[in-house]
Amino acid sequence: MKKVLITGGAGFIAHHIIAYIIKNTDWKIVTIDRLDISGNLNRLNEILEQFSIEDKKRLKIVFHDLKAEINSQIESAIGKPDIILHLAAASHVDRSITFPMEFVQDNVVGTVNLLDFARRLPKLEKFVYFSTDEIFGNAPEGVSYSEYDRYNSTNPYSASKASAEEFCVAYENTYKLPINITHTMNVFGERQHPEKFIPMTIQRVRDQQKVLIHANKEKTKAGSRHYIHAQDVADGLMFILKLKNYSHKGDFGNAKCPKFNLVGPEEIDNLTLAQTIAKVQKKDLVYELIDNHSSRPGHDLRYSLSPKLLKSLGWEPKIKLSKRIEEVVEWSLKNNRWLS
Repeated sequence: MKKVLITGGAGFIAHHIIAYIIKNTDWKIVTIDRLDISGNLNRLNEILEQFSIEDKKRLKIVFHDLKAEINSQIESAIGKPDIILHLAAASHVDRSITFPMEFVQDNVVGTVNLLDFARRLPKLEKFVYFSTDEIFGNAPEGVSYSEYDRYNSTNPYSASKASAEEFCVAYENTYKLPINITHTMNVFGERQHPEKFIPMTIQRVRDQQKVLIHANKEKTKAGSRHYIHAQDVADGLMFILKLKNYSHKGDFGNAKCPKFNLVGPEEIDNLTLAQTIAKVQKKDLVYELIDNHSSRPGHDLRYSLSPKLLKSLGWEPKIKLSKRIEEVVEWSLKNNRWLS
């Protein structure tokens, strides 16, 4: 039976991955979390309700802040995992612009502390670092970035994620750690923090409040993303974990560290997304297009990743985006405590 260590397990994406692993494997799971603003143990409590007592026992929670090294006591509590999934991160772009050093500590120092723990493990099978589409910066119309395209960080959050990604590559090269890196686009789903765009829009449409849509300077074109449901992220991750002795083909500058883009099934602009949310609720959308760059420096109008690599290997999301959005809207309205 494998043991997997998941960082940030009480966070939004990680708790979906935990549920997926419990449902689809017999693995034991250890999660470490510091329970800051993004961590919420109620997420784990809710997902565990669907499982048997024996399955619940497969999850162990360890409190630890990765800004501190993993000392002998924490190491003993974790044990010796076969797989490490590193999702813990500070991810609020606005806060990174105000407090950039916090993001260096959380995302860079925290990742290096985890990598140092990983290189002490005798038989680590895989270390997966969850990076972001934002490391590539704004994507001009018609451009979708591939896994090894250049970094172009436009805010301290994306710079900290790119820096941590480079440390992962360095530990692969220097210490031969079995590193994989994923780039995910905007992830949504049940139990997401209410400040995020989709749950915030669900709440504002429900209460007939104005929804602010970030747009270009002329306020004529809304920003766009490839939204992906957290369950699809978990499914894509499991696909990656099952790849055996995989190495990328092609010229990636002699890169040894496999990278994968986890991309939603289609691109959608935020105005169309908000209109879809309003349509599911059978309500009119009250909205205003606002100047994206002037109001929020460091934010990009469009992000886009290429899904071609994982598609060529046999994976892509199985459910249409419109169906996923409908499911999340209906679930959120029935479980409205998560919109507060």
